[in-house]
Amino acid sequence: MKAGLRRTRRTLALLVVTLTGLVVAATALAAAPRSTSPPTVEGTYRQGSTLTTSNGLWANDPTSFTYRWQRCDSNGNNCAVIPGETARRYRLVNADVGRTIVSLVTARNGDGSDTANSRPTPQIADNTTPQNTREPSISGEAVVGESLNADPGGWTGAPNFQYSWLQCDAAGSGCSDTGTRGRTYGVRSADQGRTLRVQVRATNPRGTSTAISNPSAVVRAAGGGGGGGGSAVSVSNVSLPDRLVISGFASTPFRNRTDAVTLRIRVSDTRGRLVQGALVLASAVPFGRVTTAPETATDSNGIATISVRATSRLELQAGFAVQFFLRARKQGDNVLAGVSSRRLVQVPIAPG
Repeated sequence: MKAGLRRTRRTLALLVVTLTGLVVAATALAAAPRSTSPPTVEGTYRQGSTLTTSNGLWANDPTSFTYRWQRCDSNGNNCAVIPGETARRYRLVNADVGRTIVSLVTARNGDGSDTANSRPTPQIADNTTPQNTREPSISGEAVVGESLNADPGGWTGAPNFQYSWLQCDAAGSGCSDTGTRGRTYGVRSADQGRTLRVQVRATNPRGTSTAISNPSAVVRAAGGGGGGGGSAVSVSNVSLPDRLVISGFASTPFRNRTDAVTLRIRVSDTRGRLVQGALVLASAVPFGRVTTAPETATDSNGIATISVRATSRLELQAGFAVQFFLRARKQGDNVLAGVSSRRLVQVPIAPG
């Protein structure tokens, strides 16, 4: 009987050890899903197309997946959940143009859940060929040895840009390709007495468009005059064959119909000298969408400052611009002749 009791005790001890081991093993196996490779987003990155997310790869045997989509800025930052989009596929809409998209995949099993996100997509393109809404521009001093920088201007269609620098005559005509690419141009001695333009080539999946900046100021030698700071010559000293050149333009945007929009127009001559006393006219095209302003004389820095306001006829729609006809002339000259100069520019509309 004692032997039987001992056998029973040994059996119970083995059973306890076995049960303990099973509990430990079960505890070790219990684990929520863990991402080992993030999801990826496939498709055409253009408005109207549909993107599809993979689940990615997971450890610990997920039993189900759920999905969300985020819209981020053009650099893949500042993301926000797109309301109502919980399917594995997402159709791109107009609000996505110029932005990037991220998918979030949540994996679940009986022990919990975890979420992994994809890398941001490339910028989403419009479903149309790029269209220029604000002309390219050039900043920097047109002086031998200095650098000029290109701004691509405004475009629809979320394009990529390529830049070509052109050398032109003093009036901004007769241009030829310098062979320089990129946003920066180093001004050379061969450019002296001439002007420079930048041509911007904008491309998205639907096609390509180009736009060309207005000319720079006439390039002058390092240490030469005409740089501003009250060094302008009088317009009375500008005579044919020299002519006036509208060599610079800057403005604030149209935001409403109350605040004035300031136009700053720089006038030089074909020698590269800033000009004081030139009469500048700025007229919106078509007429009537902007208040009229009288001719304004350039100051000792060669700058004419003109203020205008939007009228009720101007539609304040973001992404559009107002075109202005600019004219610079010498007092007493025929407005269509003499040393006068003309240029078309655009002022952006940015309601706010």
